Amino acid sequence: MRNILFITASIRPDAESVSRQLGQNIVDGLAARTGAGVTTRDLAANDLPFVSAERFAANLTPAADRTPEQAELAAIADTLIAELQAADTIVIASPVYNFGPPATLKAWADLVARAGTTFRYTANGPEGLLKGKKAYLAIATGGTPVGAEFDFMSRWLTFFLGFLGITDVDIVAADGIMGVDGEAKIAAARDAALKLAA
Repeated sequence: MRNILFITASIRPDAESVSRQLGQNIVDGLAARTGAGVTTRDLAANDLPFVSAERFAANLTPAADRTPEQAELAAIADTLIAELQAADTIVIASPVYNFGPPATLKAWADLVARAGTTFRYTANGPEGLLKGKKAYLAIATGGTPVGAEFDFMSRWLTFFLGFLGITDVDIVAADGIMGVDGEAKIAAARDAALKLAA
C-alpha cells in the first residue's frame, strides 16, 4: 500500500460528521500500519460541477484533440481520475441522504466514469480498468439500515466501484443513529473501523 485516497461527502464538519470520523479511523489505521501517503478529496468543500453536455463531450475527447475550452472543462475530471489511478486504496466516507448518495458523490462518480480511461466497452460488455485496488466505505445513516432494500447508496456505490474494476470492497456502517441507541451504534461502528484497519 503506497497511496490512500480519502473521499468525504458529508456536509457536516469533521467534529459533527459520523461518516467522516469513521473514514478517518480507517485512514489513520491504514496509514499507521503501512506508512502510505494520504490524498484527501472533500467533495462537500470543493463544489464539484455537475456534468453538462459540453463537459461530457470534453471528457470524452482525447486530451490532444481538446480545444482550450474543452481542456478547461475536462480539467476537474482529469484531476479526479488521476487521484483514483494513483491510489491503491480508496476510503469513501459518506452519509445516506434521503435513501441515496449525496449529490456531490454522484457528481464525482459522473466525472470519474470515463469510457476508455476508467472503464471500456468490450464484446463481452463493460470492463473496469481500475482493477487491483481495495476500497473501504464508511457510511452513516439516520434511519436507513445499510443493505436494506431501500438503501440506494451503499448498493449503488458498491456496484459503481465494481463497474470501474474495484471489486474488493469492505463496508463499515453506523446506521440508524437517530434512534435511541444511536451512540451505541456509533461506538460499535468505530470499533469495527479500527479493527478493519488494524
